[in-house]
Amino acid sequence: MSTSEPIAVRANPPAVLDLPPVHLELTWRPLSIHDAPALATLVQAVETVDRSHRRTSPGEVEQLLRGEWKDLSRDSLGGFDDGGALRAFAVVEVRPGDERTLRAFLTGAVHPQWRGRGIGRAVLSWMEGRGRQMLAASGKDLPARLAVYVDEAARDQRRLYAAAGFSPVRWYRDMRRDLRAPVTPPSVPEGLRIVPWCPSLDERVRLAHNETFADHWGSEPQTRETWKAHGGHFAPDWSFVVVDERSGTEEVAAYLLSGRYEQTWATRGYSYGYTELLGVREAWRSQGLAIALLASAMLAYRADGMQYASLSVDTANPSGAHDLYARLGYEATHGEVLYSVEI
Repeated sequence: MSTSEPIAVRANPPAVLDLPPVHLELTWRPLSIHDAPALATLVQAVETVDRSHRRTSPGEVEQLLRGEWKDLSRDSLGGFDDGGALRAFAVVEVRPGDERTLRAFLTGAVHPQWRGRGIGRAVLSWMEGRGRQMLAASGKDLPARLAVYVDEAARDQRRLYAAAGFSPVRWYRDMRRDLRAPVTPPSVPEGLRIVPWCPSLDERVRLAHNETFADHWGSEPQTRETWKAHGGHFAPDWSFVVVDERSGTEEVAAYLLSGRYEQTWATRGYSYGYTELLGVREAWRSQGLAIALLASAMLAYRADGMQYASLSVDTANPSGAHDLYARLGYEATHGEVLYSVEI
């Protein structure tokens, strides 16, 4: 199908979105914020049985259901057994800031005790259909994508998406760096200064992030709403900004934002600080700012007793980030795959 056609045509949305069939023995209805505790219980069971390297906190689960741009009454689904327990779920999200590629993110799971009955295929079919409807209704005539992130080791899930016509298009590698190893003290050129993140800098950091990642595959602008929404585990004490004071004002040149994921430490067997976002604006590149920010974060992690510094990198990143991290002592631990249907 040509991308010159309107998104309403290209997305090929179903006119009617059917619920999963009754023979699956679950009752289906949209989720609400009041379902967050039950959803957290379901997600925990899935991650434990699947031996996932991640552990999703109740706060992250609630975050999945919150957002001014989300309509849970239309864009979510829960499957409940006769006892009222949540056994499967689906959430589809299209973020408001997308300007280059319109993305429908699919998130869903089935309780391990209810697998092997066709529920996973039915949930995926519903998510794909709803995603296509949301893309078609967006009015944005852009390239579009149905997207889902899958743990690299989750072979059953990967087969499920492949069978449904999704293709692996991007690989992301989690890496860690032992903080017992020496850390070179951070330094920046004269006129620049590394400062702790603070609320008064946050909007400028958001704008700097949108500018920095404008040419990165899969990245889209963050609106004020989505920028706030991903901060449930934001660690301000581990986050830093490089400001350029040479013009008489504090202009953001680079930034590093960290997260604290304590719920995952026991699963991984070590504590760590996680670098969520790292960016250097084009005019300030090739001056060692990324290295200085990573060193600042490592020292902050270590000062708080963390054993490792951790981050994730797109293995196809053309900026050479993967090689930079390797030179700084980061080693690969596990991976995640983005499966998509390109529209």
